[in-house]
Amino acid sequence: MSGRRIGLCLLLMMAVAFSGCKKPMPEPDYGRPLPEGAFGLRRIMDQSLWPDLTPVVRQLTDPNFREAAERSLRWYGYPSSKAYFPSGPISLAHAQASMYALLHLPQDRAGAEATIRSDFDIWESVGWDGSGVVLFTGYYTPIFRGSRSRTGEYKYPIYQRPPDLVSDPVTGETQGRQTSAGIVTYPTRSQIETSRMLSGRELVYFASRLDAYVVEVNGSAKLQMTDGSTMYVGYAGTNGHEYTSVGGQLVKDGKLSANRVSLPAIREYFLAHPNELDEYIRRNDRFVFFREYTGDNWPAGSLGFRVTPMRSLATDKAIFPRGCAVLVNTRVPSGMGDRTFDQLMLDQDTGGAIRAAGRADIYMGIGPEAERTAGRQITEGRMYYLLLKPELVINWHNRMSTEAKTK
Repeated sequence: MSGRRIGLCLLLMMAVAFSGCKKPMPEPDYGRPLPEGAFGLRRIMDQSLWPDLTPVVRQLTDPNFREAAERSLRWYGYPSSKAYFPSGPISLAHAQASMYALLHLPQDRAGAEATIRSDFDIWESVGWDGSGVVLFTGYYTPIFRGSRSRTGEYKYPIYQRPPDLVSDPVTGETQGRQTSAGIVTYPTRSQIETSRMLSGRELVYFASRLDAYVVEVNGSAKLQMTDGSTMYVGYAGTNGHEYTSVGGQLVKDGKLSANRVSLPAIREYFLAHPNELDEYIRRNDRFVFFREYTGDNWPAGSLGFRVTPMRSLATDKAIFPRGCAVLVNTRVPSGMGDRTFDQLMLDQDTGGAIRAAGRADIYMGIGPEAERTAGRQITEGRMYYLLLKPELVINWHNRMSTEAKTK
C-alpha cells in the first residue's frame, strides 16, 4: 500500500488536520490508545485480502534480514523472554517457532510463498482507528562529542537510571518511585531538573542542551569523548510520564510551520532563540535514563540486542508481540521525494512516542545521513505480522529442538 506523505518529522511529530475539501477532515489521532486489554493485531482470515508476499519471499535470503532475525530467535531462547508472553493470543512458543520456521522456508521463491500460504497466518495491526492505518516515523542513532566529567564547555548531562525507579518485571513499564511510604508517581522532567534530585547520577556531559535532549529522544548514541575514547550509551528506562513533542509544540505556538518541522529546522530555531530551549524541553514530562553499552552490542534496542538499519521496527510493546517478523508497507524518503517501502522487518524496539496501535518507528541507522532521513520520515502505511498457524507450532518446535540437539 502506498502511504500518504505528511510534512512532519520524527522526533517532534504532531498530527496535522488535512484540508482541501469543503469540509475539513477530522484530525487523525495516531496515538489513540486501545481499550484496556485489547490486542494490537487481527488475523486476516481471507487470503485474498493478504498483502503481496513478493517482498517477503524476495527478502528472506537477504543477509541483513537473516542476521537481524537470528537475533530475535536467540532472544526467544533467553529465560527472561518468558516474562513478555503471552502477548494477546501469541505465546512465546508461537513467536519462537514462527521465527524459526520463517528462517527455514524453502530457498526458492515459489516454494517459500507456497509454504507461507499453507503454514502461516497474516496478522494486521488494527491501526489508529481500526482501519489498519499506521503512521510510520523514523529514528536514528546520533554521533556526538561528549565528556565523562563536567567542564566549562561540557555541562549538559544525561543520567543513569536511579535506584528508586520501579518498573513492572513483566512489561518493563515504569510503575513509579520507591519511597518509605510505597510506590508513588515519579517526578516530571521539570521536577527532576529543578530539584537536582539526580545529582551524582550523571553518565556523560554534552556541550549542547539540545544534543543531550536529542540523545534522550532517540534512546542511544555513539559518543566521541574528549579523552579520545569512544563511548556507547543506550536506554535504561524512563520516569513513566507521557512524551510531548518539542516540534509539535513549536508548530502549535506558531513558531514553525507544520510543513517545515525537522531536526535541522528545530536546531536553527533554538540557535536564534536560545532562551526558549529550556521552556520547550520542559514541556515534555518524559525523562529518559541511560547506561553504557559495549560496542559489540550497540546500538541496542529495548530487547537488549543490536538493532539493524531498515530492518528493526519500534512499536508499542504493550500491544504487539516482541521480536516477530513484520511486513511494512509504506513510503520512505529518497532524494527530493520518497519511494515505496515494502520491507520485511523485525519488531525489536520501542520508543518514547510509540504508544499505540497506529504508530511505528523505522530504525534508519547511525549518523548525519540517517538523521536527515529520519527527520523526513512521517508517512501512513500498514504492517503485517507473519505467524505460524497455531496447530503447526508444535511441529516446528519439535523440528527446532531436534536441530538444537544435533549441534
